[in-house]
Amino acid sequence: MTPAVDLLNKHKMKFKIHQYQHDKNCDAYGLEAAQKMGIDGQLVFKTLVVNVDNENLLVCILPVTKMLNLKKVAKVCTAKKVVLADKQAVLRSTGYVLGGVSPLGQKKRLKTVLDNSALALQCLYVSAGKRGLEIALNPTDLINLTNALNADICQ
Repeated sequence: MTPAVDLLNKHKMKFKIHQYQHDKNCDAYGLEAAQKMGIDGQLVFKTLVVNVDNENLLVCILPVTKMLNLKKVAKVCTAKKVVLADKQAVLRSTGYVLGGVSPLGQKKRLKTVLDNSALALQCLYVSAGKRGLEIALNPTDLINLTNALNADICQ
C-alpha cells in the first residue's frame, strides 16, 4: 500500500482507508478530498512542510479549510523565520509528492505540530501518502505516532 498504511498496520492502529478519483487538474488537494468524499472540510487535514530558520523542516497538520499562520508556527518553535519548504526538499525528506504528503510513514521523521482543532474530534482524515487516498483515524493515534505537539497554527 503506502508507508503510512504500513506504519498504522505495524502499530495495530484502528483506521479506515478512503479512496477517490483525483482530478489531475486540481491543485486544492485537501478540499478536493473533502468534496469527493462528501466530508466536512474541517475533518480533513492537510500536511504542510515548512522550513524553520533555513535549518530544519517541520510538519504542520491543519484543516484543509484553514490557512497556516507562519508567525504562529515560528512562535511555537521559537524561530525567527518560517517559510513553506521547497517541494523537492519535501519529496526528499518525506518520500511523498505534494498533494499526497502524509504525516505518517515519512522517510525521515520530522518534528510535527498538529493544530489544536484536532483535539475536539473523534476522527480526522489525513493523506495516506498518495493523491486520491485518505486515512481516517483518531487524532490521539496520530499524535502518538508522530509525537506531535499541539498548538494553534491557523490564521
